[in-house]
Amino acid sequence: MSERSAERPAFRYRTAELAVAGLLFVLGAVVIFDSVRLGAKWGEDGPQTGYFPFYLGCLICAASAINLWQALRIRGEKNRTFVEVGQLKLVLSVLIPSAAFAALIGWLGIYVAAILYVGFFMRWLGRYAWWKLIAVALGNSTFFYLIFEVWFKIPLPKGPIEMLLGLD
Repeated sequence: MSERSAERPAFRYRTAELAVAGLLFVLGAVVIFDSVRLGAKWGEDGPQTGYFPFYLGCLICAASAINLWQALRIRGEKNRTFVEVGQLKLVLSVLIPSAAFAALIGWLGIYVAAILYVGFFMRWLGRYAWWKLIAVALGNSTFFYLIFEVWFKIPLPKGPIEMLLGLD
């Protein structure tokens, strides 16, 4: 990628503000919807389960609407670059593997997912030798297994491989 295309704006302030305000408005609406489903009124014995979350959802939606309005008013030189293409690619190069790691925890367990995550970054970004990668990735997961599962007795999510090894 050329230096010029890396410095090209990926998002401007207005776009970023609109996206975040819109996302938070949707989050507030989900809170309101679920609070009404649970019961958001004042009952004879006090507030129902969704009473306080309902009003928090209303506050989130109101604040988001104000932010949306302010974002729509951003014009001209105030709408400068929020993030450049090159910067966004650097952020996504960490965000996407991190999201994949979080998703893999449910299927593979935290220890196997961590081995893959650490190994991926060591090889992809660090270009480490395979033997170092395997030693560090396995050592890292073994260390955290011993700390959490053995020492503190805190069970973390395990997958099929840990179950086969009898680590459940």
